[in-house]
Amino acid sequence: MRQYLIDDFSCEERDNIDSYLKRNTRPAFMGGVFWIDIPEGLLSGSQAQHLEKCGPYSFAVELTEKEVIFEFLVRNNANLHCDCIAYATKEQREFLLGFIDRMLEEEMIRA
Repeated sequence: MRQYLIDDFSCEERDNIDSYLKRNTRPAFMGGVFWIDIPEGLLSGSQAQHLEKCGPYSFAVELTEKEVIFEFLVRNNANLHCDCIAYATKEQREFLLGFIDRMLEEEMIRA
């Protein structure tokens, strides 16, 4: 799995990350997992074609006690075996990295 991992943060920084994710993402059914929705303008061709059937499209984020993991796999909420699920395009990757950079800056995470 292609992912961006941040670890070695303090308990206070972990709480700040948790708070940021709760304010800026959708929670998943499992605790500690969040969804970062991808704007429609950044969807690939197949994702845009499948938007009504498979959307919304999101990146998964998992927060544990010791790390936060951002997956580069674009998932949908409807069908686990559709060809619209794919690794992020360059533009989608830049969107996710921008989200991460804002979170680190706004929450003053030094990890």
